[in-house]
Amino acid sequence: MPIDPHLLALFFVTSVIAMVIPGPDMLFVLGCGMRGGPRAGLLATAGVATSEAVHVAVAAAGLAALFAAVPVAFTVVRVAGAAYLIFLGVQTLRHRRDVDAAPAGVSGRRAYLNGLLTNLLNPKMVTFTIAFLPQFIDPGLGHVWAQFAILGAVLIALEFLVDGTVGVLAGRIGDWLRRRHTARRRLNATVGTLFIGLGVRLAAER
Repeated sequence: MPIDPHLLALFFVTSVIAMVIPGPDMLFVLGCGMRGGPRAGLLATAGVATSEAVHVAVAAAGLAALFAAVPVAFTVVRVAGAAYLIFLGVQTLRHRRDVDAAPAGVSGRRAYLNGLLTNLLNPKMVTFTIAFLPQFIDPGLGHVWAQFAILGAVLIALEFLVDGTVGVLAGRIGDWLRRRHTARRRLNATVGTLFIGLGVRLAAER
């Protein structure tokens, strides 16, 4: 197997927990589903997933070559990524009480394009991809491209599973989110703590 099963399991669990927190992508899909129906919700999800595939491919192309040429670069990226994850966790905890309104969607085509462009041109998503995925790559196993491909496929599948479900059930989910602000704050606190813990763990590794 070209990827460490333990790292793959950790990646899966971490990604699921991160995705169930109502963030910008989910709120965008939610708004598209409420305004444009289930089809718009699914197409918005497809747009976001397409941009994530581009992010993963760019990260894999650049970082795989860099790791092969300069092995110490992996450590640098890992430490920088750990610092970013800790920062992200702290920011999530600081803003756990914030309640954002979901943006609206219009049609299926516009939902897809908006999902694609909004996520594709978001520098925070690029930084997150570069910081997040390499934490679950083991250069010692080789086949870095294959490892990125597997993680990217898992990420995109989870995107469709989680945000796609939100898009289809947008009306019901939207009502739930509006009523359950306390649950949302607790989920934000959980994911913030998770990112901080993961960042500390990765920074402490040699």
